[in-house]
Amino acid sequence: MLQSRLTFRQWLQGLALLLVAALFGTGCQSAPNPPESKTFRVMTYNIHHGEGLDGKVDLLRIAQLIQAEGADIVALQEVDKGVERTQRRDLPAELAALTGMTCVFSNNYHYQGGEYGNAVLTRFPVVRWTNRHFRMLRPGEQRGILQLVLTVQGRQMLFMNTHIDYRADDSERWANVGEIEELVKHYAGLPMIMCGDFNDTPESRVCRRIGESFDDTWALVGQGDGFTIPVKQPRKRIDYIWISKDKVFEPLKVWVPYSEASDHLPVVGEFRFR
Repeated sequence: MLQSRLTFRQWLQGLALLLVAALFGTGCQSAPNPPESKTFRVMTYNIHHGEGLDGKVDLLRIAQLIQAEGADIVALQEVDKGVERTQRRDLPAELAALTGMTCVFSNNYHYQGGEYGNAVLTRFPVVRWTNRHFRMLRPGEQRGILQLVLTVQGRQMLFMNTHIDYRADDSERWANVGEIEELVKHYAGLPMIMCGDFNDTPESRVCRRIGESFDDTWALVGQGDGFTIPVKQPRKRIDYIWISKDKVFEPLKVWVPYSEASDHLPVVGEFRFR
């Protein structure tokens, strides 16, 4: 009788060992400890209303580029919604569907029966958002700055997206920077990332002034010149990812992927919270 019980006990132990081995063999292992610091990626991209160098409006290749670069937050400029030249399509909604991301769009300029402005795609929760139109000093295209408060890895941050004036006389851009300086005071205490097409080069007085309030991530960790226009033979850097000087964000790398999906190249940066 004792021998039978021992045999039965041994059989149970053996069965238990077999079950454990089977679980590990099929990948059912206990989860590893999470990494101490997680990264996230930001992209800024002037998409030229989705029109590439071939003259075709193709949002799929833009979405594929966003996914290939692993972007978690994307600042898009020159976005159409209901505009005649893009067959009155809702480009923000289409890009949201193609990427599986949340899209926030805000109109700056009524154009060809529709809306034209900036948009942000994000994988992170949006706490609140607003858009501010810059004061215009002269006739032209109305410009604005889109502001989103996001929850990223459990922490709130401000993400801004803008596209400012292109004309050789920089008085409009100079005034816009002053408005940005006033605007960010309302978000005191939040770490900030500001992206966009600033239509000026790093040595300009406009970018030097922005550099008094923000750090240029390309200057910190970028490799090479960072040129974004023209696409086939880039020779100017006018697209930027700026971060607040509070050292909350640590930029790990910044790069310019090649694509002919627009008349600009995108800029992508990888970050983590310090």
